[in-house]
Amino acid sequence: MNKPMNISAEKARLCGQSRFTVEDLSTLVAILRSPEGCDWDVEQTHESLRSCLVNETAEVVEAIDNADNTSLKEELGDLLLQIIFHTIIAEEEGAFTMEDVVTEICKKMLFRHPHVFKGEEKPDWNAIKAAEKELRRTGKW
Repeated sequence: MNKPMNISAEKARLCGQSRFTVEDLSTLVAILRSPEGCDWDVEQTHESLRSCLVNETAEVVEAIDNADNTSLKEELGDLLLQIIFHTIIAEEEGAFTMEDVVTEICKKMLFRHPHVFKGEEKPDWNAIKAAEKELRRTGKW
C-alpha cells in the first residue's frame, strides 16, 4: 500500500464490516504483511507463493469444469488474493503498484478492442498482437 495506514483503525474497520471491496482485500493483505501481522504472510515471496498461485488457478478451472458457481465464487476469491498478495510484495519492493497492474490490463484491453472503444473496424487478431509486441519492444507502449 502506498499510503500510510493506521493499522489498528483499519483492523477495527474491517472487523466491523459484512461486505468488502477489492481495496479492503488489499488493506487486509497489507495488514497481514505488516509487523503487526502474520509471520507466515510476512515471510512470503513471489517464489514461495508460486505453487499457491498455480493451485488456486487449477481450482478455478476445476470449478468451471464442474459448472459449480458456488465453488467458482470461492476459488476466484482465492485467486484474487494471490494477485493482490503478489502485487503488494511488488509494491513493498518498489517494483510496481496495483494501479500499474490495473493500468496495464486496461491499456491492453483498450488496444486490443479498437472496434469497441474507437469505432474502428474489427482488427485481425494476429496483426493487433504483432503491433502490441512491437510497441512494447520499442518502449512506445
